[in-house]
Amino acid sequence: MESFDINLIMSKDSLPTLKNMLPVVVSLESLAVPGALSGVQGENRGKGRAQIRARDDREAVFAWLARFVDSKATLASYRKEAERLLLWCVLQHRKALSDLAHEDFLVYQHFLSDPQPTSTWVMTPGAKHARSSPNWRPFAGPLSQASQRQAMNIINGLFNWLVEAGYLAGNPLALRRKRRTTQQPRVTRFLPRQHWQEVKNAILAMPTDTPRQADRAARARWLFTLLYLGGLRVSEVCDGVMGDFFVRISSDGAERWWLEATGKGEKTRLVPATAELIEELTRYRKSADLNPLPAEGDSLPLVLPLIGANTPLTRAAIHVIVKETMRNAADHLRAQGPQFEAAAAHIEKASTHWMRHTAGSHQTDRGDLKNVRDNLGHASIGTTSLYVHTEDDARHDSTSDVHRLAW
Repeated sequence: MESFDINLIMSKDSLPTLKNMLPVVVSLESLAVPGALSGVQGENRGKGRAQIRARDDREAVFAWLARFVDSKATLASYRKEAERLLLWCVLQHRKALSDLAHEDFLVYQHFLSDPQPTSTWVMTPGAKHARSSPNWRPFAGPLSQASQRQAMNIINGLFNWLVEAGYLAGNPLALRRKRRTTQQPRVTRFLPRQHWQEVKNAILAMPTDTPRQADRAARARWLFTLLYLGGLRVSEVCDGVMGDFFVRISSDGAERWWLEATGKGEKTRLVPATAELIEELTRYRKSADLNPLPAEGDSLPLVLPLIGANTPLTRAAIHVIVKETMRNAADHLRAQGPQFEAAAAHIEKASTHWMRHTAGSHQTDRGDLKNVRDNLGHASIGTTSLYVHTEDDARHDSTSDVHRLAW
């Protein structure tokens, strides 16, 4: 069978040319859409009375994004995909978003796998430019198949909502081939206990000869403590303050410390601040010349900057600390011999969110699923169940015992 050629469904008008390409890509906020591509007269516009006031496609996208302003991470992710699509429509495909048909999305998914021309769409490797910069680009490189699926799922949600709002007559993505899934796979992006021990060893081995080195080591130890014992998302670390810790006397007269965390959708949950977590909090605060425990209303960030004003660390700064620590742990393992290469490679892949998965996975090994669900702020215990790996391990052992080839 001959291979499928995406160019067979690309009209000559849709192919990029120097004539119809704008000189630079700009962010969604700065995009000026020509009238013919604005979607005011889009072929897929709804015929009845719309439930949103958007006059054109760009305003419709902003109306959809406005629903997620209470969740910074979700808003950033959804804006990225809507922005990429709208920019592609206007700058390269030369069709309004509300003119797109099923075939156009086949072209778009091909574009996601290789955004060309690179100089127009892809950020210079290693560069980090503000969205307002003329050097900003919407891609870091080609998207993997998994990232393509995620992008198309987000866009499908956008189009479904626009149809519900009466802005569009139909959703062309409803025609795409759907993968049948009966069960979500187990979470695999976590550190087994042996690998987690290597990360702790790397933190304990950080130099402390100078005051700055000591501060860096103390900060890394406290950050990983928060991520592991608290199971916090990176956004919850960035947005949290010391005053979120509080003590409460329970009905049995015992004092119990808690950490109030605000997660997705501005939902607040109480995370048990265990004796070990409070001990580490005290240790960290003493290293910063602070009182051992925070007082009510303490507005200092959960993780303190090394220099300057007491402003919260950014998500990017936290990611840098975590990735640097993972690399150090991996390097230490590699130095012990080639037999540790697989473990080192796995640790090196780990990111900040892996720490949340690691916390959930380790808690489910020995704890009650309902407690883990509430600790992590999951909406459903089904989500928490994805962290349970002991059943898989038992199935593996059982299969090894009974299913043999025995040459």
